[in-house]
Amino acid sequence: MDLTKEQLLEILTQIAPNRYLQALLIIILFFGLAKTLDVISTRSIGRWIEKTKLTIDDQILDIFHKPVFISIILFGLALATERLAFNATVTVITLSGLKTVAIFLWAIAAAKFAQLLLSLVSSDESRFIFIQDRTLPLFNNLLIIIVVALSIYFVFLAWDIDVTAWMASAGILGLAISFAAKDTLANLFSGVFIVADAPYQLGDFIVLDSGERGEVTNIGIRSTRLLTRDDVEITVPNSIMGNAKITNEAGGPHEKYRIRVKVGVAYGSDIDKVHQVLLDVAKGHPNVCKTPEPRVRFRAFGESSLDHELLCWVEKPVMRGRVLHNLNTEVYKQVLKQGINIPFPQRDVHIRSN
Repeated sequence: MDLTKEQLLEILTQIAPNRYLQALLIIILFFGLAKTLDVISTRSIGRWIEKTKLTIDDQILDIFHKPVFISIILFGLALATERLAFNATVTVITLSGLKTVAIFLWAIAAAKFAQLLLSLVSSDESRFIFIQDRTLPLFNNLLIIIVVALSIYFVFLAWDIDVTAWMASAGILGLAISFAAKDTLANLFSGVFIVADAPYQLGDFIVLDSGERGEVTNIGIRSTRLLTRDDVEITVPNSIMGNAKITNEAGGPHEKYRIRVKVGVAYGSDIDKVHQVLLDVAKGHPNVCKTPEPRVRFRAFGESSLDHELLCWVEKPVMRGRVLHNLNTEVYKQVLKQGINIPFPQRDVHIRSN
């Protein structure tokens, strides 16, 4: 590179003995070089990219097209500055300013390229469980922080500023912030692990160990939101969700939910008839699943009744209350229609007098 620079300066000296004219020729030369590469990338590479079915190559060309063009011009300006041979202060300020422009230019391009890769990776949730659509803003923000921090670091190097004291101060400041925002950080990390572990997903009905039951409407970085059947929204910090016992009614191999209808009939009833009546009620309901099939279980000999239980499935946990109401109503009607008695607890009280 040094030999090339010397050869270039020697050629310019032969063409133009004036250093200002040489600097102007250097700027014109590198501007022409940048323009030539710009035309080649736009026409040749652009035509080749248009033939591909992918869109990411078009986006990559758009991201790095401008930084390459401007970087070549900045390099030419740096050579021209050295050729003009100003005093040391002016030269250092000019070169450091050109380096700063280049650093921020490539930092913006690197941030855009990384965000493009993140969006591409988030589309395949089966392979990258941490990076998903709902966690994409978190990783984008972390990416921006990293790019800005590195840019500032390289700018300090470009201006010959000692970064040791700054890094020590940043470490102390970061430690203080971490202590002050420990709850926020706990929610942040818990949110990431909830997304990765996926104990529940959007639309699932979950029951917390404190008794709240609702549909998961949002899984954020800081908190999880539940919508109860009373249309009341509950916001729970992720640090609590990460340490709580959660019952996911929509979990398991499928989202179906089993309903239990408890029925007690009088002693002496025809239990085969009772079983058939309960099965007919379940099979006749449009919202009861055909698979698994409804079933009846004779559970116990109660104090006043023969205790049975009708077991059937519905497609989603949200249907539990309405279907249970319909089944209870229809079971009661059919039991009365078939002449089956439903007993109620009775007590005989014997009063003894002196």
